[in-house]
Amino acid sequence: RMTIKEIQEEIIDEFSMFDDWMQRYEYMIELGKSLPLIEEQYKTDDNLIKGCQSKVWVHAELDGDKLVFTADSDAIITKGIIAILIRAFSNQKPQDIIDADVDFIDEIGLKEHLSPTRANGLVSMIK
Repeated sequence: RMTIKEIQEEIIDEFSMFDDWMQRYEYMIELGKSLPLIEEQYKTDDNLIKGCQSKVWVHAELDGDKLVFTADSDAIITKGIIAILIRAFSNQKPQDIIDADVDFIDEIGLKEHLSPTRANGLVSMIK
């Protein structure tokens, strides 16, 4: 099983293959389509991420000693970003997630292309 760090490196590699931002955005939209979708019953205000302009719901469930995330958003780019985060953090131990670095978002170059409110929403989403 891959560590969070290994998954993050893999994601950085994938994004480094694209020459321009349009390609990255298209890739993120594709990733968003593969997002493990949250069940309707969990689309509650409790699971709504504060600080995001678009609506984002995240649900975490403990499966043994690992956290499994499902999510959804009403914005396609945001969906892609969540898909990336979930790929890195789903099926990992809670403590590993808390200890993990989220700098890989910078390395993909995502943060520069997100408004500050979105960037904050992202970090609050992970933690």
